Amino acid sequence: MADPVECALGVVEDLFAGEAQDREACGAKQGVAGRIASSDAGVVVMAAIHLYDEPSLFAEEVDDEAAQRLLASELGVMKMGDGGFRPAFNVQLATTTDAVRVIVGVAVTNRGSDAGQSTPMLEQIERRTGQRPSELLVDGGFAQHEAIVQAADKHVTVFAPVPRQRQGDTRDPHAPRPSDSEPVAAWRKRMGTDEAKQLYQQRAASAETVNADAKQHRGLGSFAVRGLPKVLASASLFALTYDILRLLTLTT
Repeated sequence: MADPVECALGVVEDLFAGEAQDREACGAKQGVAGRIASSDAGVVVMAAIHLYDEPSLFAEEVDDEAAQRLLASELGVMKMGDGGFRPAFNVQLATTTDAVRVIVGVAVTNRGSDAGQSTPMLEQIERRTGQRPSELLVDGGFAQHEAIVQAADKHVTVFAPVPRQRQGDTRDPHAPRPSDSEPVAAWRKRMGTDEAKQLYQQRAASAETVNADAKQHRGLGSFAVRGLPKVLASASLFALTYDILRLLTLTT
């Protein structure tokens, strides 16, 4: 029997791909989404629709109480480390890489992708600290070309892994592409150097350490509240607590 979660996500992909980009084409498939919503997969369908920034597109078609609750919770559907898809929030933490290692930025989204999130985080860091970092170390999900250009415009150098080549693509991943802007071409070449690879290792010793502490010891693996504002408040309280503990550690 087919996995209902995979089937549900497949329907959502059909709705927003190809000819389904047209709003009338989406509307023609409302009945399909409504029927799926009467099953356990309905929760996933509604969350996935929300993930595509269309939270109310099928609201009238769905009478599934669990799906309606999920819509109200502002959760999104995200791919997990085990390969499965589950409702979740995406918490972003920005930390310093020096010996102080404190959190200087907090953000929460209901999107599974990190693309485009580095720009608002840079703005938040500058607003909170009064300083703009000269370098930004982020994981590969943040390596959106537009964000790299926006960072360069602010004189911030981005360090992020270059995406893996598609099967059959034999080009050097660190060689600039004809369509690359100057900042993106510089990022590709930079990430191919030993200096950049060594510098990027600092991320594992800072950001990943903080992320692990948040999940394993501070309860941020799950939330007791729902809705983006409340989840952001919870994440911010964790950041405040973490920074106070760091202050105590450094001064005692």
